[in-house]
Order: sequence, then C-alpha cells, then structure tokens
Amino acid sequence: MKTISLVMIALNEEKCLRRCLESVKNLVNEIIIVDTGSTDSTKQIALEYGAMVYDFVWTNNFSDARNFALMKSTGDWNLVLDADEYISNDCFVTLKEFINTKHAIGRVKIVNAFMEQETLSYSQSITSRVFPKGLYYKGKIHEQIETDLPRVILPVEVQHDGYIRGSRSERNIPLLELEIVNNPNNPYYYFQIAREFKGMGCIDLALQNFAKAYSLLTKKENYAPNAVVDYLYCIMSGGNLVEGLSIIEVEDSYLRKFPDFHFLKGVYYLETMISDPTTYMYLLPQIEQAYKACIELGETKEYDSVIGTGSFAAYYNLGVFYEVTGQSEKALNCYRKSAGYNYHPAKLRVPQSE
Repeated sequence: MKTISLVMIALNEEKCLRRCLESVKNLVNEIIIVDTGSTDSTKQIALEYGAMVYDFVWTNNFSDARNFALMKSTGDWNLVLDADEYISNDCFVTLKEFINTKHAIGRVKIVNAFMEQETLSYSQSITSRVFPKGLYYKGKIHEQIETDLPRVILPVEVQHDGYIRGSRSERNIPLLELEIVNNPNNPYYYFQIAREFKGMGCIDLALQNFAKAYSLLTKKENYAPNAVVDYLYCIMSGGNLVEGLSIIEVEDSYLRKFPDFHFLKGVYYLETMISDPTTYMYLLPQIEQAYKACIELGETKEYDSVIGTGSFAAYYNLGVFYEVTGQSEKALNCYRKSAGYNYHPAKLRVPQSE
C-alpha cells in the first residue's frame, strides 16, 4: 500500500492549525510541517499531532519553503495544505484508491470564504494538491507544480477561510513585483498583483495591471476567464463603464459557458443603465437575459467560480429585477427558488407565512 504525507509550511498559525490537522490525521501516514519563524504555539500544536517539525529561514520565495518541506517527506505521495485550510468531506476511500492505482496529479476543490460588500460569500477553485514524491514547485508566489503528468479531479473538498482572517497584500505584492521583473510577458503575475491592489482599494493600480494581464492573455490559460471577469468588475469600480461594454461584447462568445460572466453582465448592465438611463435603456432586457443564462448554465465545475452565480444569487438578482420592473409574481417565484437554497436575503423577501 502506498503512503501519503501531509506537507505544509506555516507561520504563526496557532488559531487554525489544530482544525487542519484534525481533518487529516486519519488520512495521512505522516505530517511534515516546516515553520518559517513562528513566535506563537504553532510548533507545539504540530508536535501534539506527531508532526515532524523543521525550521526554515524565510527567503521570500514560497517554492523554496515548500520544496524544503517536500524533501523532508518520506511518503510515496504528498498532500499539500495550508494551515487555514481543512478537508471537509469523507474522502478516505477515494484518496487511498487514487494513490494506489494512479500516476497523476490530484486536483481538489477549494471552497474559499471571502467578504463581499460586508456579506460572507464563497468561491470555488480546482487546485493541484495531491502528487507523487519527487515533484517540486516553481515560482516565488502562487507557485505551481512542475510536471507533465495528467491532472485528475478528486472528490476531495477543502475549506479555506484565510481571506477573511486578514490581508497579506503587503507580503504578496513585493514578491509579485519580482516575478513581473523576471517574467514581464506572463499575464498571470499581472492578474495576481491586480487582485491584490483591488483588495486594498487601489483601483487605479489594479486597473493598470488588469489591463496589462488582459493584453497578454492567449485565452488558453485556465485562469483567463476569471482574469476577464475580475477586470470587468474593476472597470465597474473605476467608473469607466463604456470601456467595459466593448470588452463584454468581444468576450461574449468566449465566456458563454461561464455563469460568473453572465452574472457580471447583469450587474454591469444595471450599473451602466443607472448611470445614463436615456442612452442605455436598451440594456434593460439584457439584464433579465443575463441572469436567465446563469440559471440555465447552473453552478460550474469547469471554471473557478463564485458559488451562487449559477443558482441562488442569480435567482435572487433576477427576482430583484422583476420586482423593480413591476412583475411581482415572477419576482416572488425567483425569491422562493433562491430561498430554497437557504439564501438569507431571499428568505427575507418571501412572506413569513410560507
């Protein structure tokens, strides 16, 4: 039987490490934790779970630290998690079957909690986290596994709440700037630094970097759909709505199967129409069409996506559209469907007698 090791790098993670280790202690044969300078009880907690703990002097390079940890692993396979993540489903049988029968990279579903306009929301991404011994990372930040092995989606679900625990932009931006210097034609790093700037509220800097990323995209990148949608949301934040309309038109065919794109269209068209009702009243029926497209597509497994854009959030926004346009029965029907997903704002719109 093949063995598997949990491999992690950590720094001052006493608040969440125990939760992560509890979730994997019966899944893995070994726990490797590389500490990059903790001053709290991170190492003590790791030792409670029988982890092998190693110190590593931080070099401003995530791959250096992760690869050091991988070299300490003795397992046939490695599972990589961060301390602010934890496995939330029963995947013991499928994970063991995978490592004993396959030679591929295992991709897992990451459910990311984040705050959007003071509301707790969730997105999902599919990320490579299970791989055989002997493979290593490259890249100072947002590091990737170097391999030509095929990638297989595993029924493993990981919860991640690090985004609501505080921003790490001050750490991330200098590393991304170094990557841009070394890789000036790689849209990925412009995309990532743009997201950091947008999260900090630096919209002008975010727009500059989103625009650069967009200009370099080949559309073959697996993150390209998200780069386009995030760019459009940033344009909306910056107020240059006319520019975004032309991008939506250009990308409509490319992103026709992406519910987040259609959701963005609904939001974008409404903002544009409100900004100049006389000029943009023609967008009104397209708002309805956009949310209907979201519902028809449903939640996606093909792209990284905000959960709800293909279900409850789309029904809710369509309900709002019907309500403000005087179509009360249609609105109530949409609110009911949204509330069926236990979406709290929709439940408030449905009569309590129901």
